[in-house]
Amino acid sequence: MSDGGDPDETNAGEISGEISGGTREHDRDDERVVLVGKESVGKTALAAALTGATATDENVGGSTVSSEVYRADGLEIVDTPGITLEADTETTRETLAELERTDRVVLVVPATDVDRDLADLLPLVQGRTGSIVVTYWDKVEDTDGARQVIAGLEDDLAVPVVPVDARNLSRVAADGGVARSDASPVGGTSTETGATDARSVLEAIRGGAELPGGAATHVGWQIEPPETVFERPYLGPIASGLVLLLPALVAVWFANTVAGRLDPLVGGALEPAVGWAATLPGPLAAILGGDYGLLSMGPFLFVWALPTMLIFALFMGAYKASGLVTRVTTALHPVMRRVGLTGRDLVRVVMGFGCNVPAVTSTRSCSDCTRCTTISAISFGSACSYQFPATLAVFAAVGMPWLVGPYLAILVATTLIYVRLIAPPEARTTTMAVDRRTFLEWPRPRAIWREARTSLASFVRTALPVFAAICVVAAILEYAGALDRLGVTLEPAMGVFALPAEAALPVVLASIRKDGIALLTADTAGVAALSPVEVLVAVYLAGVLLPCLVTAITVAREVSWTFVATMLARQAGAAIGFALVIAWVGTALF
Repeated sequence: MSDGGDPDETNAGEISGEISGGTREHDRDDERVVLVGKESVGKTALAAALTGATATDENVGGSTVSSEVYRADGLEIVDTPGITLEADTETTRETLAELERTDRVVLVVPATDVDRDLADLLPLVQGRTGSIVVTYWDKVEDTDGARQVIAGLEDDLAVPVVPVDARNLSRVAADGGVARSDASPVGGTSTETGATDARSVLEAIRGGAELPGGAATHVGWQIEPPETVFERPYLGPIASGLVLLLPALVAVWFANTVAGRLDPLVGGALEPAVGWAATLPGPLAAILGGDYGLLSMGPFLFVWALPTMLIFALFMGAYKASGLVTRVTTALHPVMRRVGLTGRDLVRVVMGFGCNVPAVTSTRSCSDCTRCTTISAISFGSACSYQFPATLAVFAAVGMPWLVGPYLAILVATTLIYVRLIAPPEARTTTMAVDRRTFLEWPRPRAIWREARTSLASFVRTALPVFAAICVVAAILEYAGALDRLGVTLEPAMGVFALPAEAALPVVLASIRKDGIALLTADTAGVAALSPVEVLVAVYLAGVLLPCLVTAITVAREVSWTFVATMLARQAGAAIGFALVIAWVGTALF
């Protein structure tokens, strides 16, 4: 959940109430406050600045959508997902449901569009105890006059209304005062912006009153950020596409210049351990040191997969923290709507190149009419941090690194065709749930990491345990000879795609774990004898025939096993059809 902006870097020891990095068990005596607002209004930056604590992801109130919870001394701040009134999203429904379960709220509205947000959101919080925080105060030019308007609004609403610049909010010191910073001196406001400091915001939160259902006073201004290339009719989609392509280009560079050199070094360092594992009893030797064992696959995981995931997570974190992601999604929406996705949905598909798990869970903020289509697109076309590096490794092993260009072009094209075929008609008429342009700001390292750590946490908590379990299962199946028998059974089918029988086993393994694609390099001489078209077809079929088990399990948790079964059958059919076309057309042309 990105709400734009980020507080200054803070020292954990200076923060009042930071308890074990924000991971303390919930204290029943803590006063609970829920932050409510639209997307990209600064809720996350505000919560982080007020507490200085690291958020914990929790399913608040029994909901299925996790909210970030920040804890300060005696105060628990719940950062709910942004409300999008224009779209029927699961996150919006859960946020509205959370409002029904709480009495104290903080309504967060941007100084750039106060009147519209108050008109939309005050009816939702009417009757509850709370206060109003006006973010992006640094964007208001006439600060003195504007503060008088805010004071009049506070008198009208009869609740505390405090303006803040969440990126430069003064820090709460350990003694309960305010720590000095360059942006904000000790006192009630910053001399540069007139914005309220953290101590005053906390006082306003604790001193909230009953919120009304509307405002008679209007601030009378609406501040729009300047247009950029992303708002141009033709250049906008092109520039946005290049922005989303940039993480993939960096991942390709890393694979070709860093990972390729590190892999043999790490593998060599682990050779003694693999040799020792070979002396263990049969099944245990297979689990630890076999071709699919934990020690054998370790180099691929930490040299190829984890760095690729981090590259995409950091890029997406920077895009979100800077406000760029909203500009990109808005620019791409007119194009993507024709195939049945929104611009917002496309960003989730690109996230899947880092890791499918957080990409699938992030579809909770997609519209109901496009969510399942987006999940299907992630399952089909998002080459995750296992699949993408394995693909690059195969191209490098056969001396054809240039194939990454045609591969990505074919993957994108077939994914768009696939989505267009499966998307419901109403998905192609959906509107973009963004009611204003976001301000673009240089992202700060703390903000980037706050956004990226969610993807990293999903990778560590969900993907890695399943990866280990699949390693164990695959090693046992290999030890029992089941994988070889299955590969032999499918060998005749490879002839349909003009592929050698040796391609059967990588296709089978890739359906369990996407780095199984790398098995195409096991017989280096045989793979080197393949033509570029055959290598392309083999890698493509292994990558898109079925999603990996991690993705399938995650989708089942998010939607249902019935949907997973339908998705698997549909994806397998489309992958086979596309692979046949690539093989036959490629052979005819080349």
